Amino acid sequence: MIVLKPETVVGWHKKGFKLFWRWKSRSKSPGRPRINHEIRNLIHEMAMANPLWGAPRIHGELLKLGIEISERTVSSLMPKHSRKPSSQTWRAFLKNYMTNTVSVDFFTVPTINFRILFAIIILKNSRRKVIHFNTTEHPTAQWTAQQIVEAFPWDTVPKYLIRDRDSIYRNYFKQRVKKIGIKEVVTAPRSP
Repeated sequence: MIVLKPETVVGWHKKGFKLFWRWKSRSKSPGRPRINHEIRNLIHEMAMANPLWGAPRIHGELLKLGIEISERTVSSLMPKHSRKPSSQTWRAFLKNYMTNTVSVDFFTVPTINFRILFAIIILKNSRRKVIHFNTTEHPTAQWTAQQIVEAFPWDTVPKYLIRDRDSIYRNYFKQRVKKIGIKEVVTAPRSP
């Protein structure tokens, strides 16, 4: 007892228990059992030959052949099909139609005498150039539509107009924009 400190004995006990439980919890074959390459190839061939079959159907066919494997394993071994989106993404849209696209939006401007002005801004997306802006205290759909008409005189009308879901763009605005030949693209709800 005089030669050893109590901390040394406690440390030996901790190491001993650690080694014991490591030995006790060892596994002869760690992880899941390996799937034979022949079975992997068979699942791949079945999936490619029958593209409408899903994992449940292929699992059933393998069981008929006497191959014991779980449906979840079959699902993970099936080849992944890349699904293209049904419509183009925003990035693709902007890249393809940037030269024919403008954006419109409102922002507020507080004045020195505590009035609030609503400013409309119309941007050409290809160069991020301000085409038109104006301010008013009381924006209406008619006033907003008139700003679009003033921004594009003669034959400078763009093909697309990107806008948000603001309530200012009512039926009058939509009809006026449609009459001058601009197709509206409305952003997703709550998008910045």
